[in-house]
Amino acid sequence: MRVTVISPEAAVFDGEADAVVATAFDGELGILANHAPLMTVLGSGLLTVRAGGVARRFRVQGGFLQVVKNSVRILAEHVQGDADAAK
Repeated sequence: MRVTVISPEAAVFDGEADAVVATAFDGELGILANHAPLMTVLGSGLLTVRAGGVARRFRVQGGFLQVVKNSVRILAEHVQGDADAAK
């Protein structure tokens, strides 16, 4: 599935992934390929994007997560993580 993580400053991650684990406003949420359409508000916590056996982790705060047609879009108010690992 295609995953895009965007902060107000820049696109932090844009690529294919096997799984996403995010902190929503009411708890942790896991997303795999072919997930049902979903829109949720993000809380503050860890965002993990797993691709090819590699887990990339970001600390996110606020924003939205949307799942539509095997595409996950994360629009976060604040994203902190290793920029080199996200490429």
